Amino acid sequence: MDNIETDQTPFAAVTAQTSKLQRQYQALLDKSTPFVLYRWVGTAVFMGFFFLRVLLAQGWYIVAYALGIYLLNLFLAFLQPKFDPSNDMLDNEMEDGTAGGLPTKQDEEFRPFIRRLPEFKFWHEATRAVAIAFVCSWFEIFNVPVFWPVLVMYWIILFVLTMRKQIQHMIKYRYVPFSFGKAKYGKTSTS
Repeated sequence: MDNIETDQTPFAAVTAQTSKLQRQYQALLDKSTPFVLYRWVGTAVFMGFFFLRVLLAQGWYIVAYALGIYLLNLFLAFLQPKFDPSNDMLDNEMEDGTAGGLPTKQDEEFRPFIRRLPEFKFWHEATRAVAIAFVCSWFEIFNVPVFWPVLVMYWIILFVLTMRKQIQHMIKYRYVPFSFGKAKYGKTSTS
């Protein structure tokens, strides 16, 4: 008998193509994972093109403002620990009436800093946001007339206040979300 292939529905064909494209996109992302500096430089260049577009076109300030707010939100999630010590403190107070915190003495348990938003996801979401903002800057419907200096000042005030609050949180619960400046332990040769 002849090997007769069953006809695919249009929906199945589109689903197959979509899954193929998703696999290729994921493979590209997987290959780019170790190249942290190059990924961020590419995102910065792309963001530079977007801001150049906004400056030369003299419009789409609301899109740039929304991008700035979203990137600030991502940055704050990047700086925060996955397990917030202030929430742990509230849980501990409710359970046994004592206040807990991050370990500060030798006899306390070591808990490594785990980010709420890992670096790769931060980069991926930031790059997608810049791409979406760039695409939006080509449609007149998103060119809402606003007085842009007010948006810039409001964003700066929002940035300063949220970063002050975040830094106070970091000082209060004694954690540093960055690895530079911390002691590095390497393999010691025992001969």
